[in-house]
Amino acid sequence: MAEVDFSKANTEMTLVRYDIKAEKEVAPEEFAADVMPKDPMYKKIAEAMLKGDAAGVEAAVNEALTKADALDVINNALVPGMAAVSKLYDAGIYFLPQVMIAADAMAAGIKACEEKMGKAMERKGTVVCHVAEGDIHDLGKNIVVALLNANGFNVIDLGRDVPIEEVVKAVEEHQPLMVTGTALMTTTMNAFPKIAQRLKEKGIEIPFVCGGGAVNREFVESYDMGIYGEKAAQGPVLAEAALKGMSWKDIRDKYEELLGV
Repeated sequence: MAEVDFSKANTEMTLVRYDIKAEKEVAPEEFAADVMPKDPMYKKIAEAMLKGDAAGVEAAVNEALTKADALDVINNALVPGMAAVSKLYDAGIYFLPQVMIAADAMAAGIKACEEKMGKAMERKGTVVCHVAEGDIHDLGKNIVVALLNANGFNVIDLGRDVPIEEVVKAVEEHQPLMVTGTALMTTTMNAFPKIAQRLKEKGIEIPFVCGGGAVNREFVESYDMGIYGEKAAQGPVLAEAALKGMSWKDIRDKYEELLGV
């Protein structure tokens, strides 16, 4: 067998961390400038979030709290900061690690605000999230959970490989405004219409956002309540629509308008 001379190999392209390369080509705060805070005090907090600097976020939030109300800090710095993270993830500049550490940094800021208010931040509403029965691939679901949490929703994370009846039971118990399901395997995606049917039998009709590599919009809209979630960053947008009282039918009708697709 012929020996391979690795000294002559061109490693310039094979040993590239493309997430780092993308960040070097365009600074995250520049790419997401349109959703970042303009006020320097709030911008400092959001920029620390983009770096995943929990200690920096906490320090900047505590400084801001000497001049601003806690809710203003949340709405004008932490929420826009997470919107920037969502945009960067959506564009393929950020990946799961950056999303998770940014969410942790935001949590540090929220905690500081809650301590100032003397109470926990009021959550917007509840969303139940799960990965389809038989499917152990939970990367996409984890990102959805992180983004929903960071956007102020109370998330009931059922985990992966969740039996149909367990999802139905959780919906009955927690009465969420929305359910999400993820499936990466074609052998598991058929759990979604079964869940929708079971919920309908119990008189429950709420948006059921389904996504993952195995599904497409045509499949998801073939059963009642199904809303196609192509990207994790769409989760908070769809949850906000449900929070405003939009039914699953309303969301389907205004799908392109809501998601800009």
